Amino acid sequence: MFSFSKKAQGFYVEINEQAALMARTSSVDAPMVVEELKEVPIGDAAVVERAVKELVGKKAAGAYMHSRCGVYPPHRLVRRMTLDLKRVKEPGYFLEVCAQQFRMEADKCTIAVLNSNDGTDYEVGRVTTQKEVVFVGGQNDELLAAQEQLLALGVFPERLELGTYAALGGLVSYHTFAQLKAPTLVLEMDADSTQSFIVSATGLDVTRAIPQGLEAMIPVVQKELNLKDEESARKLFFSNTFDFTNMGGLLIKKLLKELQSLIGFYEVQTGQSIAQVLCTRLPAKLGWLGAAVAKELGVGVLELDLVNWLKAREITLAPTVTPQNPDARWLGLFSLMTFYDAAASEKK
Repeated sequence: MFSFSKKAQGFYVEINEQAALMARTSSVDAPMVVEELKEVPIGDAAVVERAVKELVGKKAAGAYMHSRCGVYPPHRLVRRMTLDLKRVKEPGYFLEVCAQQFRMEADKCTIAVLNSNDGTDYEVGRVTTQKEVVFVGGQNDELLAAQEQLLALGVFPERLELGTYAALGGLVSYHTFAQLKAPTLVLEMDADSTQSFIVSATGLDVTRAIPQGLEAMIPVVQKELNLKDEESARKLFFSNTFDFTNMGGLLIKKLLKELQSLIGFYEVQTGQSIAQVLCTRLPAKLGWLGAAVAKELGVGVLELDLVNWLKAREITLAPTVTPQNPDARWLGLFSLMTFYDAAASEKK
């Protein structure tokens, strides 16, 4: 008979458009020590698979790395919404919301409805005045593709989460830890769209998908630098050979209009002002974009102290771990390791 030690090592994997981020920990749950971190480009499957084998070690050679995983399917859903409490008990109400508001067919998707303040499941039959919820999920075919991608890389997803929602939950926790009084504008920039959120210590306040992503900046680069074609502009944009800082305002001009509209509406409705911006998934070569957005909006960039936040969650980095001062790109992976109880935190 096999038995499993409570001190069995834990493995965590996040896969996004640019990279695979991985961690090995001393145990599956906190308290734990992060023993190793790895970041590899996602474009070369052989490189990622080799990194997985190195993380597992020789003892488990040939076996799947059983992991808690965060993924970012193209049409992932993280949307806050105000429910019509008079209709929530109608059998077809939530199906109608999915179809009309999100254009998602319920039979082809996996969707959860969560309370926006603490991330717990929304209970339809419960008598409540809670009407602010977050719909979280994705298309079944894309979630299946994400699982198959992980398996092909030698990773068995014991738990599969939307990386977006895990990171947002981690950031709510961070607001409480750092005693941030003002809300944060969070941006996830993909190739063809930008997921925007406003987060505070009380939860996820606003969500909006903006049809402007990194690819929308390529024609601007081509025009401003007089390049012969978009492919040349794309290679230059994603390289680290040209300083685009002074061009930042032009590159984000269309995106900026959407963000100003979002922030303006939020500030009128709540009376709160956005104090900082956080871009969670930008590759290191595009790190200047977050500063460009903050500058144009007249706010600061949120500099995360992930090491001390993790310590508060009973998670420490081993002295040999690289990087010792992880930036915002690691928030999603670390958030897979944590569990945030909003009610307990507030009571404390």
